[in-house]
Amino acid sequence: MTGHAEQNEQWRNRQVQERQAEVWACLQGVTDPELDESVTDLNFVTKADVDPENRVYIEFRLPTYWCAANFSFLMADDMRRAVSTLDWVEGVSVVLGEHMYADKINAGLAKGLSFQETFGVEADGSLDELRRTFLVKAFQRRQVAVLNHLAGVGCPPETIVSLTLMELDCLPVDDEGANLVRRYRERRAVVGPLRADALAFIDADGARPSTSR
Repeated sequence: MTGHAEQNEQWRNRQVQERQAEVWACLQGVTDPELDESVTDLNFVTKADVDPENRVYIEFRLPTYWCAANFSFLMADDMRRAVSTLDWVEGVSVVLGEHMYADKINAGLAKGLSFQETFGVEADGSLDELRRTFLVKAFQRRQVAVLNHLAGVGCPPETIVSLTLMELDCLPVDDEGANLVRRYRERRAVVGPLRADALAFIDADGARPSTSR
């Protein structure tokens, strides 16, 4: 192999490594809908490869063989959506292993079908509705965690519920508080706009919460 060919090979290897890192970063943002924890932190993803044509191949397994089909399909679809946002990606293959509905789910994913198209009359409700339900639940859990933390460090309830998003971001909090705020901000858009002057804390209907709750 000539020096020039070696350099090209090294460049391609570095590019693949960088792009694999980007894929893993995208998957980090995908969560188990019930646990609200990253699928990568839960070790669900067993493979995330990138080929020379910029196609991505993802394999994952769930902790139980009997995990509900809609939950399983939702996670697979969220992985595909997340990785597809990378501008260099030419295609995404997501394969579920060791699951009672693996063959059916994988066939549907390979054809780009929706959950309803994959399962037909067996499909129970809309996947978008399910996704929304769990996003709201995640928002609520993360909000409670931030509120409890702020109350625990002495912030008056009246002050907390009056905070804007900009003021929340500027609060002098410790590392734990900063992590809780960051996670809350990831789900805050589910229930309302993220303008700097918007209230930081609103309920699932977009209303300001009461200090008496």
